[in-house]
Amino acid sequence: MTDERPPAASVPAVVLQHVTKAFDQTHAVQDIDLQLAQGEFFALLGPSGCGKTTTLRMVGGFELPTEGRILLEGADVTALPPYKRDVNTVFQSYALFPHMTVADNVAFGLRRKGVSGGDARRRANDMLELVGLEGFGTRRPHQLSGGQQQRVALARALVNEPKVLLLDEPMGALDAKIRKSMQIELKRIQREVGITFLYVTHDQNEAMSMADRLAVMNGGRIEDIGEPQRVYDRPATQFVAEFLGSCNILPAQLGDDGLRLPDGTAVQVGAEDLKAIATQDARIGLRPEKLVVTRDGASAAGVNRVRGIVRTATYLGASTEYEVVTTWGDVLRSFAQNLDPSQRAAAGEQVTIGWDPDHAFLLPSAADSAPQAAPVTDTIRTATR
Repeated sequence: MTDERPPAASVPAVVLQHVTKAFDQTHAVQDIDLQLAQGEFFALLGPSGCGKTTTLRMVGGFELPTEGRILLEGADVTALPPYKRDVNTVFQSYALFPHMTVADNVAFGLRRKGVSGGDARRRANDMLELVGLEGFGTRRPHQLSGGQQQRVALARALVNEPKVLLLDEPMGALDAKIRKSMQIELKRIQREVGITFLYVTHDQNEAMSMADRLAVMNGGRIEDIGEPQRVYDRPATQFVAEFLGSCNILPAQLGDDGLRLPDGTAVQVGAEDLKAIATQDARIGLRPEKLVVTRDGASAAGVNRVRGIVRTATYLGASTEYEVVTTWGDVLRSFAQNLDPSQRAAAGEQVTIGWDPDHAFLLPSAADSAPQAAPVTDTIRTATR
């Protein structure tokens, strides 16, 4: 009988179908549908306790779903133990064998599979070269820095050529500078090997800088899913808007003459956004970097403008962070580049805040739950290299 399944490249690398995980009476994950494309770098993002690590552990076989199915390249692996799934995992604790050399750590999985000593050494050395540790094979783990140990753990996981690599907050123990450099390296390595990565993190910058797509989880559910730029610029819910960086939320009322803020100021939004308002109440989201703060007497930028008093002006070197109290009492945050010191406003000054209608986004009235139109089963695409 011929295999009538489509070629592997057209089959999603990972599929979760209505997956739920309950511990006693608590639902850690609730009815998740998710697809990962072949060769995709996908990030699961969310606060502690949102269900992202539980989801990863179910894909790896370390937890069994209470309901639903998990498929790897079209094969149902829902009930299979970890060693029968063609996946590998890199945890925050690298779990290197202290008595083994770096090369032996990397080759450990190969030797357990029966790969000959010479071939195992060659493949281990090739993988060490890929992760930037050529010549480190004879060292012991305690002779390496935290970032180097992470690279060894990554090489050990990749050398077996798994279909999917699972990474559970692998950079959590690294300092900020090393973490930034490792983000660049990890994305480079993923592109070179072409393996599907499922990456779990609570760090928004980490997810947005590396992922082809990301999903934001909250309370065991996926609230939004898509490419990082879309999810950041046009989030589906208020939770997503406020979790991915900073966000100003402006209350507005829709009347016969359009949208107005609480002080009566008329504001414009995109035509499609205006059509999407289902009730008179509206929430307008604005990223701080999209707002332009202008001192009194200067020409104000943006079609939409509100007046306010600067509460704080914090100098941050490259930029100044403002907190401005509006005429209706809310506080808006804005980031401004320090291009001209003479234009920098001080606490107590009256200013105008302006923004372009296309830089605003509307949020559903049920602020903490995804709307029906939220792209939770976002169409996957084959990642380009």
